[in-house]
Amino acid sequence: MIRLFQFPPAMGLPNASGFCLKLETWLRMAGLPYENVYTMNLGRAPKGKLPFVIDDGTTLADSSFIIDHLTKRHGVTLDDHLDRARRAQSLLLQRTLEEHAYWCVLYFRWADDRFWPATHEAFFSRMGAPYKWFVPKLARQGMVKQVKAAGIGRHSAEEITALGMRDIDAIATVLGDKPFLFGEPSTVDASAYGMLANVVFVDLDLPFKTLIERDYPSIVRYCERMKNVYWRS
Repeated sequence: MIRLFQFPPAMGLPNASGFCLKLETWLRMAGLPYENVYTMNLGRAPKGKLPFVIDDGTTLADSSFIIDHLTKRHGVTLDDHLDRARRAQSLLLQRTLEEHAYWCVLYFRWADDRFWPATHEAFFSRMGAPYKWFVPKLARQGMVKQVKAAGIGRHSAEEITALGMRDIDAIATVLGDKPFLFGEPSTVDASAYGMLANVVFVDLDLPFKTLIERDYPSIVRYCERMKNVYWRS
């Protein structure tokens, strides 16, 4: 049995971490049985981040490396229908979502004073004394530094919104009127859902959410479709 170590459910989602939600969605898409182990303890994580898995005694970190390992070890055929060109496009889409759009959302959650209270509630509300008195502040400071180091945090909120919506436009263009990004489900859909659901289904009026609902209904329908197909139970 695969043991999936990740944050507890929050913000109305199975996981408020895009990467945790990505990996659990992929496990469901791949049809692999797994056991959730909810934790806030990053000290046990091999790379100091969640998610990570233990698969038959082997500990693995980083959602992409985990998926590569599980695909080979368990003979997952989720991406077998993709040719070389579409595999390349999948990688580019994944990078757009995880290395750029992700940081745009992170900025608003952690650095923007309008949305920080909801982030504090989601991740730290169950934390007991004395940790609740200093851990949230330190965590926020660390995340703000990371967002700035990534480059996104050096822009204004309006500029970050514009950058993020360019990503959304690119995803919507690839999606078109197809049910999934490449017609049939594939790994990149897990990545897309992990990141997009953390905007579309979270009860926060992030600039991205308002604009997606207004200008990109296909993205909303896509997220609803992924939820209905893979998260009914």
